[in-house]
Amino acid sequence: MIKLVDQLSVIKGVGPSFIAKLRKLNIETVKDLLWHFPSRYDDFSQIVKIADLKINQRATVSGLIQQVKMHRTWRRKMFIIEALITDDSGSIKAIWFNQRFLISILKKGRLVNLAGKVVEAQGGGLCLSHPTHELINEQSSINDEQQATKHTGRLVPVYPETKKLTSKAFRYLIKPALDNLENLPEILPMPVLDQNNFPEINIAIKQIHFPDEQKDAKAAKKRFAFEDLFLLQLANLAARSALSRQRSYSFEENLDFIKNILSKLPFELTYSQKKSLWEILNDLSKNSPMNRLLQGDVGSGKTIVAAIAALVAAKNGRQAAFMAPTEVLARQHYSTFKKFFSDFSSGAGLLTSGEAKIFYGENLESNLKKPELIKKIEQSEIKIVFGTHALIQKSVRFSELALVIIDEQHRFGVKQRAELLKEKEIAPHFLSMSATPIPRTLTLTIFGDLDLSIISELPKNRKPIITKIVAPENRDKAYAFIRGQVKHGRQVFVVCPRIEPTINSVQATDILVEPMTVDYKSAVNFEVKAVKEEYEKLSTKTFPDLRVGILHGKMKTKEKNEIMQNFKDGKIDILVSTSVIEVGVDVPNAAIMMIEGAEKFGLAQLYQFRGRVGRGEYQSFCFLFTDSSSKATYKRLFSIVEAKNGFELAEKDLEIRGPGEFLGQSQTGYPDLAMKAVQNPDLVKSSRETAKEILKNDFELKSYPFLRIRLEEFKAKIHLE
Repeated sequence: MIKLVDQLSVIKGVGPSFIAKLRKLNIETVKDLLWHFPSRYDDFSQIVKIADLKINQRATVSGLIQQVKMHRTWRRKMFIIEALITDDSGSIKAIWFNQRFLISILKKGRLVNLAGKVVEAQGGGLCLSHPTHELINEQSSINDEQQATKHTGRLVPVYPETKKLTSKAFRYLIKPALDNLENLPEILPMPVLDQNNFPEINIAIKQIHFPDEQKDAKAAKKRFAFEDLFLLQLANLAARSALSRQRSYSFEENLDFIKNILSKLPFELTYSQKKSLWEILNDLSKNSPMNRLLQGDVGSGKTIVAAIAALVAAKNGRQAAFMAPTEVLARQHYSTFKKFFSDFSSGAGLLTSGEAKIFYGENLESNLKKPELIKKIEQSEIKIVFGTHALIQKSVRFSELALVIIDEQHRFGVKQRAELLKEKEIAPHFLSMSATPIPRTLTLTIFGDLDLSIISELPKNRKPIITKIVAPENRDKAYAFIRGQVKHGRQVFVVCPRIEPTINSVQATDILVEPMTVDYKSAVNFEVKAVKEEYEKLSTKTFPDLRVGILHGKMKTKEKNEIMQNFKDGKIDILVSTSVIEVGVDVPNAAIMMIEGAEKFGLAQLYQFRGRVGRGEYQSFCFLFTDSSSKATYKRLFSIVEAKNGFELAEKDLEIRGPGEFLGQSQTGYPDLAMKAVQNPDLVKSSRETAKEILKNDFELKSYPFLRIRLEEFKAKIHLE
């Protein structure tokens, strides 16, 4: 019997080569392998007589190999394998390219199943192009063997094919593991299975990989999607409950203090800013920790709301930590604070890997050595500290930390947040911010342990940003317009997309090797290359008379800071940047956002880029450059042209791309099925209600020991890093 906890070496035929490749996908145990679910299924269940095949049909044929030969095309230097297969109705040729290893597998006289697409052969007639092959046991008839097949003659699972692992390789591994698997304990309560008509786990795990019918695959996927959502909701609700039992500092609701702060601002808060601020202040008045997510578009004024919350903590003699994922963003928040709260005299600091500053009001600012600043933080001489990951170094200790504010919260892992909260008898309040508008179903699932505040309006008197899709034939007109804007004193952001590495062809020498594979580790290098190429083009050919700057993530911090400051000071006309680094410094004079390869970005990301301009008094523009002629691409990009609200757009983006790409699947750490299931609001709601009901009657899950164990494993794996 094979157990879920076993290492992969227990599966017959799995050697070091398999194990090394699987480890790159974080597949190390039988459980990891069996929970690597198919993304779709090819229906090769019907065995079709050769005489009945039709062009463009996808089918399985069974027959005898009559002939196999290999020849080489000298022009392309490509090896072609040809096999002639016959059944009692006729014969057909099958062709493979650069699959030389097949010569040693496909032998004359062997029974074989071939599953693939029927195409027109050169010189007329039909042939099978690059079909999947599966040898049939010679001691049995073809029909007797069909139910034992893995790759043909059935609904065939197709897996995400990465890191040189093909679907055929996964089927080769998974089938024997399932055939010899131990009996699995059911973690879902029987009433839940019955109520939702879900298959029991031992049936579901077989049907999700090798279903008898499409409806069986669908039922199994729904069951596992529900299970993952259910575990997520249990984890979220348990976290909420645990938090409510902790103690925190409570602050008096001093309305006169708040009114005084608001009266000194050079603008009036929008209605949703005021509403969000009121919700935050109400939380801060309680002696249990706030755990709130503040959402709003780029430029909607989240920082001001969060800063006022930090001022309330300082007013009460406590400390606030304001944390951002990048130094550029941390410095921006610090600068915004100084600008609008210049009379703050209780000490505001900036701590990053490259800087240590302190501010005591009325522009009394000084640079310090980091150890000095850290000492002042520990002695509570500084009440509000802005910074990056530097704030969670072991050497940084807050004596009276009462409020933690984290910007772009989905880019911080739970471990990082825990570093700020550890060793605290009194837990600080927690406020996270996100400029990525997230649909409500996704928020309920991913951030279900957080209360939600939304800033849905942009500040008053903002001019709408004029957005245009620029086709290749209009590129020169757009360049001429941009030049005119720069001549009138405006500045330009240029964002370049990530260009995937060139797809390399490798020899398929064994079952594991995938002929076409992509090295994603090189993606960042290619992105930097794309930016450098765009910079060269714009600075030497398109705008040689203008001041063009370049910014990318591989530059040193000091160099990046200098470039951003030069852009802010108007010393650079056009700034060419990658998409992955923070370009969000508030530059009111930047009135044009030019996005190359706009079709390569998600809608929410494009919306964020557009929000980088339009912050000043000048009319701003966003140009979406695309070389695509696809109607679907234009329809999708036109959503940006029409978009007035980031949340409506986020719903479209979620619908088009799915949650994995929407959040950045590599950064979520959540199961694929749970991510896809987020698009099913009924399943999200059902899983949440079920979790509430279970915890209401049995909070410690004493009646569900297997569920309790599974939940602990699940919580240990999920993260947001």
